Amino acid sequence: MADAQTASGRSIAGLLTARRGGASWHWTDVFTYVYLAFGVCLMFGPVLWLALSSFKTPAGLLEFPPTLLPLGQIEVEVDGHDKPLPLYKVTMEDGTVRELAQIRRIGIIAQMVDPNDPETSIRVPIASREPIREFRVAWENYTKPLERFNFLTYLNNSVIVTVVATLITLLINSMAAFGLAIYEFKGRNAVMLFVIGTLMIPITIILVPAYLVVTQLNMVNTLWAVILPGAATPTGVFLLRQYMLTLPRDLIEAARMDKASEWAIYWRIVLPLSLPAIAVLAIFSVMWRWNDFLWPLVVLNRSEVYTLQIGLNAFQGELDVQWHYVLAMTVVTLIPVALVFAFLQRFITTGIASTGMK
Repeated sequence: MADAQTASGRSIAGLLTARRGGASWHWTDVFTYVYLAFGVCLMFGPVLWLALSSFKTPAGLLEFPPTLLPLGQIEVEVDGHDKPLPLYKVTMEDGTVRELAQIRRIGIIAQMVDPNDPETSIRVPIASREPIREFRVAWENYTKPLERFNFLTYLNNSVIVTVVATLITLLINSMAAFGLAIYEFKGRNAVMLFVIGTLMIPITIILVPAYLVVTQLNMVNTLWAVILPGAATPTGVFLLRQYMLTLPRDLIEAARMDKASEWAIYWRIVLPLSLPAIAVLAIFSVMWRWNDFLWPLVVLNRSEVYTLQIGLNAFQGELDVQWHYVLAMTVVTLIPVALVFAFLQRFITTGIASTGMK
């Protein structure tokens, strides 16, 4: 086991230090590593900033210039004051530096006091003070929404919608792709072109008709109103059909000669062989359903059936936005998608490469 880990470490180190050739560095090696490092920072920098900012206090989010790490201002107890006072490092007129607590601020002048001498009030220009901060993680950004704002209910609704909608999407799209890829009939290509053509129709055009249909079926304010309308996707049908076209026809004909039913061919032969493409569609479907905002916002009006994305919108008031809660719950919404991608990402290259997509 130790030898395997050592060999794995060496292979990773060799990959990270690979060069164009020889022992010396070529300018293309430097350019490649700089370009890759820039790409990594460009892709993962915002995610890192989001994760670190989700642990900041509301005051820390409003600081300028902003800080990368979550820092909180130190507060001290001062006799004669009910609440702790923020502590500052103040440069006095004679050049000495003192640690003073701020009582209040009036314009450009701050009224401050020495914690060791609370009886004496000192007036200090705000330009000569600097807040004393420490590394502080605001765990309440995560705990309070989960306890007070029914975010566990929103999370449960999103999980139900994503799982059920993904299963229905995979079933319907795979059956449609099976019919368009395996069967030979007149007008098959025209039907496929019609399916692909629906990609050109924006959701805003079908929003009102779809809402009227959902209303007539009495599904408004239910999770089925979010699950069913988008069950069949042209992207999924196209992706699976292109993959199924690459399956050997002799295998299907042999199954028919063995008197296998069409359902058995679909369920026992075509679906198992199409798993890479199905995994790709599953990833896409999870991202679509998990991040869907506009349609759930239209058909869901009761808080008990809100999904996570609609629940996040509840933190945005008319005059104030609770950014510390929004950032924390955004991180929570990213975790399931990241886990699904981590488990299924090995199928992406195989699945897409075999569908004819570029």
